[in-house]
Amino acid sequence: DDGPNGQVMYSISSHTSARAREMFEVDSKTGEIRVKGKLDYEQRNVFEINIQAMDMGPAAVPEHCDVLVDIIDVNDNAPEVTLTSLSSTVSEDAPVGTVVALFSATDKDSERNGQVQCEIEKKLPFKLDSSMKNYYELLVQHQLNRENASQYGVTITCT
Repeated sequence: DDGPNGQVMYSISSHTSARAREMFEVDSKTGEIRVKGKLDYEQRNVFEINIQAMDMGPAAVPEHCDVLVDIIDVNDNAPEVTLTSLSSTVSEDAPVGTVVALFSATDKDSERNGQVQCEIEKKLPFKLDSSMKNYYELLVQHQLNRENASQYGVTITCT
């Protein structure tokens, strides 16, 4: 169409949720949808936006189109470690396999970004064992000898 009938104006319709209107805007001339708020997959992973298009003619009738926006998760959360149990002292004659600590490690991110791996230094006489997803045991791996070391500093790194 020529003239006003060929000019289309785009807008986000009132059928769109207030939250989606806070997060997105549409260019009234091109119909391009842009992000204007901070998206967070963990808060909301999909938005439905109802776009209205209307020509500028005298008897214009609006048309509507639903646009679904899927949010892709990024690795924006650090793992959270929760200590369940800790033995502050361990006898030097503790058998190999003695549990020193129990903890869990979780990540709010989804899929691959939410997978957690925990480790400790290899030179320590301890090891980590994970028998269930995200649950770990710190175990005695080698015989302890108080004359060689009366205490150990164990740093658990979870990524």
